[in-house]
Parts: sequence; structure tokens; C-alpha cells
Amino acid sequence: MLDSNEIQVESQFEFITFSAGNQNFCLEITQIREIRRWTTVTALPHTPDDVLGVMNLRGAVIPIFDLSARFDLGKTEENERNVVIVAAIEGTTVGLLVESVSEILSVPKSSIQETPDLKSDATRHSIAGVISIDENMVRVVNLEAILNSQVEAIS
Repeated sequence: MLDSNEIQVESQFEFITFSAGNQNFCLEITQIREIRRWTTVTALPHTPDDVLGVMNLRGAVIPIFDLSARFDLGKTEENERNVVIVAAIEGTTVGLLVESVSEILSVPKSSIQETPDLKSDATRHSIAGVISIDENMVRVVNLEAILNSQVEAIS
């Protein structure tokens, strides 16, 4: 039992927020390895539209995906603000092209709302939840679902 001087604090989750397809998304900070400026990638033949190619990251070749195209929000227009979020989960590392990275967001678990049931399996699997911030909604990306579907698409 807590004594009167101890306060029970709800654990905080930290996310990196970013824009893809002019929409707000975020990834858990623990899944992100680094954020890099956009550079040209090496295209591969016979890949889906959201697979831009591969990039050499300190000796490791990693696939680069256009997250906006992956979410059917159109292809990302190339510009100097674009960045590649290098993310990893369960030993798989990929790059995600996004329009820009915004901020680090720290929220209690209770602030993460379930993804509404939209009768879309793709939405339910790729979006783990929604965080309401002021007047904006930020979607929490389920990196594992994104990676599994993208790895299957290029296999």
C-alpha cells in the first residue's frame, strides 16, 4: 500500500510525430533508430508502388517505403523537408519516407484511444490507436503490421 507521501503516476508513452499524406501520425520512440534527410535511393524492379528502393545504412541495405503511398494517401512529393525515419522491430529495419517530423509527444496510456471500427481490416491493423491533441488527431502507427504487409508485398 502507498504511504500518504507517495503518488502513483501513470506511465508515459513517448512518440515521434510526423506528417505523411498531409496527415498526422506517430511511432513509439523505442521503434525509431534514427531520422535521416531524404537522399536518392536505388530502385528495384517489380516492387509495389509504395516501395521506393533500398538505401545503404552503414553497410546494411534496408528497404525504403513511402508511408503516404502505403496508406493510399498519394505519393510523397520530393522536397528538402522530407525525411526518412529508420525504424526497427523484431530485428527488421526499414526506412519510412515522410513529409516531415514534428515533435516528441509524451502521453499517458489512457490518452491513447482505440481505433474506431471502420469495417476496414487494413485500418484496424495498421493504426494501433488515436491520440487527441487540442483540435488534432494523431494516429499511432502499428509498425509491426506495416512491416509484415510490406515484407509480404516484396517477397
